[in-house]
Amino acid sequence: MLLAGSAGVWLFYVQHQFDDTYWQSSENWRYSAAALQGSSYLKLPRVLRFFTGNIGLHHVHHLSARIPNYNLQRAHDENPIFHNVPTLSLRDGLRAVRLKLWDEERGRLVTFDQARAASAAAPATTDPQPTDSGTAPGGRATRSA
Repeated sequence: MLLAGSAGVWLFYVQHQFDDTYWQSSENWRYSAAALQGSSYLKLPRVLRFFTGNIGLHHVHHLSARIPNYNLQRAHDENPIFHNVPTLSLRDGLRAVRLKLWDEERGRLVTFDQARAASAAAPATTDPQPTDSGTAPGGRATRSA
């Protein structure tokens, strides 16, 4: 039971959290782009496709949840719109578990180690120096020593 539950959580996670996933702020978010670029095509071996109800075809489900699981593969194969979606192998899915943080500058998910490395490489910023009036530039109050 624990193994099946863990596999289910993993399947859901990797369908949405992969290297080049689609993340946009609400003003730039588009339904079709989120469905086709924000969920993946996880290519599973035939036996796993059967036991998971074709969950690897998650991008088709996100565009149209009314397509039954037994028609997801046919919908994918017959509609060119689905042929350029992010595709993950089983190995890619296992690697995707490490991706935890969204990097705004690179526009992709990164690992904690990648985020730390980017932070260490970024130029250091200094706090604004207080003025004689006890406020920092921009009018923010500063603490007295």
